[in-house]
Amino acid sequence: MKKELKTFDNPRNVTKFLRTFYIFLAVLLMSDFFIHKHADFPWEGWPWFFAAFGFISCGLLVFMAKILKTFIQRDEGYYD
Repeated sequence: MKKELKTFDNPRNVTKFLRTFYIFLAVLLMSDFFIHKHADFPWEGWPWFFAAFGFISCGLLVFMAKILKTFIQRDEGYYD
């Protein structure tokens, strides 16, 4: 029985998708210089502030989850 290939099983499709994604990301980051922001605080008007803030926040959440795992993790047979 032959396995049916899906869209992202072909490496060429994955490469096309990633190129499109990175081009779209670059366009969005460059457009940040041309969009006027109504900032409440001065640092909110900085270019790429919200992109950097989101990236750092996501990294901190992952780091905190790894630390929290050591305190709340149970043994494998805990519920048996």
